[in-house]
Amino acid sequence: MRFLMKVKMSVEKANAALKDPNFGQKMKGMIDELKPEVAYFALSEGQRCAYFIVNLNSNSDLPRIAEPFWFAFNADIEFTPAMVAEDLMKAGPDIAKAAAKYAK
Repeated sequence: MRFLMKVKMSVEKANAALKDPNFGQKMKGMIDELKPEVAYFALSEGQRCAYFIVNLNSNSDLPRIAEPFWFAFNADIEFTPAMVAEDLMKAGPDIAKAAAKYAK
């Protein structure tokens, strides 16, 4: 299942990590292991933040995906289920059923 993964990094831990001359290589390794569909880097509430679209086959994937960011950056991590347009189109009949049954 596809999720939006938001990784908000502790300023102190991220600052320390960025001082490491191997930071780029380590981050690349973390992203390579994560295998996201896409990766964006931005700010959230004044802190460094990364947004990834990842696929999880099982809840047991969560530690493999989240632990590196917790250890490296003391990150706050959120997972939000996400759909692409094709998924939304497939869900159309179920949305119509719910609307017919519950919307007033």
